[in-house]
Amino acid sequence: MKKMKYILVTGGVVSGLGKGVTASSIGLLLKACGLRVTSIKIDPYLNSDAGTMSPFEHGEVFVLDDGGEVDLDLGNYERFLDVKLTRDNNITTGKIYQYVLDKERRGDYLGKTVQVVPHITDAIQEWIERVAMIPVDGKEGPADVCVIELGGTIGDIESMPFIEALGQFSYRVGAGNFCLIHVSLVPVLNVVGEQKTKPTQHSVRGLRGLGLTPNILACRSTMALDDNVKEKLSQFCHVPAEDVITLYDVPNIWHVPLLLRDQKAHEAIFKVLNLPGIAKEPSLKEWTTRTEICDGLHERVRIAIVGKYTGLPDSYLSVLKALLHASVACRKKLVVDWVPASDLEDMTEIENLDAYKAAWKLLKSADGVLVPGGFGDRGVQGKILAAKYARENRIPFFGICLGMQVAVIEFARSVLGLTDANSTEFDPSTRNPCVIFMPEGSKTQMGGTMRLGSRRTYFEVMDCKSVKLYGNRRYIDERHRHRYEVNPDIVGRLENAGLSFTGKDESGQRMEVIEVPDHPYYIGVQFHPEFKSRPGKPSALFLGLVAAACGQLDALLQGFESREKVNCEIGNGPSNKKVYQNGYATKPANIIRDAIYSYCNGLSCTVI
Repeated sequence: MKKMKYILVTGGVVSGLGKGVTASSIGLLLKACGLRVTSIKIDPYLNSDAGTMSPFEHGEVFVLDDGGEVDLDLGNYERFLDVKLTRDNNITTGKIYQYVLDKERRGDYLGKTVQVVPHITDAIQEWIERVAMIPVDGKEGPADVCVIELGGTIGDIESMPFIEALGQFSYRVGAGNFCLIHVSLVPVLNVVGEQKTKPTQHSVRGLRGLGLTPNILACRSTMALDDNVKEKLSQFCHVPAEDVITLYDVPNIWHVPLLLRDQKAHEAIFKVLNLPGIAKEPSLKEWTTRTEICDGLHERVRIAIVGKYTGLPDSYLSVLKALLHASVACRKKLVVDWVPASDLEDMTEIENLDAYKAAWKLLKSADGVLVPGGFGDRGVQGKILAAKYARENRIPFFGICLGMQVAVIEFARSVLGLTDANSTEFDPSTRNPCVIFMPEGSKTQMGGTMRLGSRRTYFEVMDCKSVKLYGNRRYIDERHRHRYEVNPDIVGRLENAGLSFTGKDESGQRMEVIEVPDHPYYIGVQFHPEFKSRPGKPSALFLGLVAAACGQLDALLQGFESREKVNCEIGNGPSNKKVYQNGYATKPANIIRDAIYSYCNGLSCTVI
C-alpha cells in the first residue's frame, strides 16, 4: 500500500497571516499537479468544536455535510479543493482530551498514569493517520497528500502538545513523507522601507527548538522579497534560498495558488516528498482565467448585508465568498454594504440619528438585500424592516435561515395583519407564533443539538424561480444549522395571502424555501446554501440574487430553459456532442453549466 505524504503548515510571529489560505492554495496547487489531496485543521482550543463560539471571537461557524460545526478554514479547503470534509478533519484540544479521557474511563490504559506524553501525543498522531485515509473527493481509496494546518502561532502554550506530537509524527512517517512549510511575517518598516528578517529568524529558531525543522518558508510581506533578504533568511533559517517563497499582498486570494506556482513551490514540495516522478506540472488554466476576470471587473453590483455581526466580516465569510462566486459569474464587481440591523430600528433613530440615517441610506442604495443567519433577538426588528422594505419596493431579496424566518414574520405582520406575529425564540408568549422551536432540539444543551448538516428539500411548486435556478430538479441537498423553524399551523394562511412555500422536507412539515411569486426576486431558505458554493460553481440562489440585482435574472432563467432544450437534443442525439465556447470545446459533462454561463455572460455558445 502506498504511503501517505503529509504537509504541515505552521505560523509564526503573529496570528492572522493567512495560514488557512496558504494551506488551501498548496492543496489546490498539488491537485492541479494531478495528486489527490485531503486536509486537516488543528485548533488548539478546549472547545469540542466551533459550534458554541461567538462569531465576533472566531469568525463564522462552517457546517459540513455530516453536521460537523468546524473552523472557517475548512470552508477555504472545501472551496479551493472542491471536496467534502468530515467533522474529524477538524481536530481540537477538546476532542483529543475527550477521546483520551473516554479511553481512561473504559480502562483501556490498563491502570497506567495517563499523561500528555505519550497518551495525548499518541492520540493526536493516531487521529491524523486515521482521518488522512478518509476519501473526501468522491473517489475510492485514500488521497496522495494530506495538508495539515496547525492553528495559532508557534510558542503558544496551548499548541505545545500538538507541536510535540507532530515532531514525533515527522519521525514516525519517515523522511520523504513529511514536509513542513512555515508561514511567517517579514515586516517592512515605513521609516527606512527595509524588509526585516529578524521576526522570522526568531520564529524558526523557536520551531527548531521544539523539534520541528521547516523545509519551506512562506513569507508574508507587502511586496516581493528582495534577493538579499531571501539569502539572509536562507542563511539564518537553514532553508535553501529557492525554497523561500514570498506571499505578498494580492488583489484577491485566488492569486495565492498562482504565486506559489510561479515561485515553483510545487517543485520544492516534490523534492522533499520524493514525488518528482509521480506529479506533473500544475494545470491552472481555468483558475487563472477566473482570477483575471475577477481583477478586470469594473461594473458594480451593490448588495446590502443586513446582519448582527457586521463589525467582523469573517462572521459571514462563506456568504461573502458565495456572493463573490456569483458576481464573477455575472461579470460584475461585488460591492458589499454592511448594514448593522439594529441601526435600522426606531430606537436608533432616537438614540443615534446619524447611524440610523446612514444605515437606511445604505439599504436604499443597494441593488439587492441579503439577510443572513444569526441567533438572539438583537437587531431582529431591523432585519424585519429590511425584509419589508425589499418586498414593498420590489428590491431583490434573499433571506438565509433567520433571514427567511424574519421574512415570514414580516409577511404575517404586514399582509395578514398579525401585528404581534413573532418567533418564540424572541417572544415565547406571542399569540401568533410564526416560528417555533423544533421538536428534536435541546433548550439546555447548546453544542451540537441543532438541526445540522445535509438534509433533503423537496420542491412542492415546479414553476418558480428557485426550482429553475436549481436546474428544475425535484429535490436538493443543502446544509442546515438552526433550532427554530416556520410554524406549519400558519402556513395555509400565509399561502392564501400570497406567500409561496416552494420547498419542504420529506415530511411536508418543515418549510425549507419561500418565495413571493409576483416579486422580481424574493426568496428565503431555511438552509445555508453558502456552504456549498465554489469558485466556478456558484450557489444557485446566490447566483439568482446577484443576477436579479444587476438585471440579468431573466436571461439567466431563459438560459436554464434553453438548457432543457439542449439537454433534450443531447439526450436524443449522438453522445459525442460538445459545446463550443468562443471556439474552445468543453467537456461533455460540463455542457449544461457552460451553456448557461455562456448565455448569461454574453459568450458565443454553440451546441453541435
